[in-house]
Amino acid sequence: MTSLLHLDSSASDCDDSVTRQLTALYADTWRRLHGSAGYRHRDLAAEPVPLVSPAFVSLGIRVERHGAVPLPKVAEMADSPAEEREWALTLPLIAEMRAAETVLVGVPMYNFSVPASLKAWIDRVTFPGAFLDPGTGDRLLRGTSVVVISARGGCYAPGTPREDFDFQTPYLRAYFTELGVAPENLRFVHAEMTRASDVPALAHFKPLAANSLAAARTAVSELARRPAGSGTAARMR
Repeated sequence: MTSLLHLDSSASDCDDSVTRQLTALYADTWRRLHGSAGYRHRDLAAEPVPLVSPAFVSLGIRVERHGAVPLPKVAEMADSPAEEREWALTLPLIAEMRAAETVLVGVPMYNFSVPASLKAWIDRVTFPGAFLDPGTGDRLLRGTSVVVISARGGCYAPGTPREDFDFQTPYLRAYFTELGVAPENLRFVHAEMTRASDVPALAHFKPLAANSLAAARTAVSELARRPAGSGTAARMR
């Protein structure tokens, strides 16, 4: 079954969130093509993933000492109720990620990086060995497509004065590729200058914002129609 894991991390509701609007466009387009059976939506802001605790860390360290441990055996290695609780919170997130052919991530830029809600998910889902084949050590996400849709109040495109302030894109690129996603299966769509309509100092950038949003909508619609793993690694704007 074709499957899509849709993650939103914006603290704003859909009326105010550009990333939520764009991920909804992707998800709606995808479901028209594939149906809803393989679709899973997780709102990381409305239902926050708990921050990792000392028990999560201790269990992770113990598991990591044994190499790539099959997921069913991790629960057997928990040696306290706290570790059991941490694994019970973690396993469903890992299972969702492993089951998805495509992962769609809505990421507004907060203070030059990603929202805390997304970082909490990243920290928990990245459990030692969770995305490695325990028998061969192969990376299980090699064929997974990841589409990152970001919105930034200013403009951080290459060649702009604030290009070096974009810690969001390089961080997510490094994270997902290190997790095992093939570079050619990782795609970024950016909507720039999204605050131009409500910040007076940015008002003269409204045409740029409108053009960037229109381009983002076109890119999102095109990506939603592509088979998983079929695109290039180019950042789309």
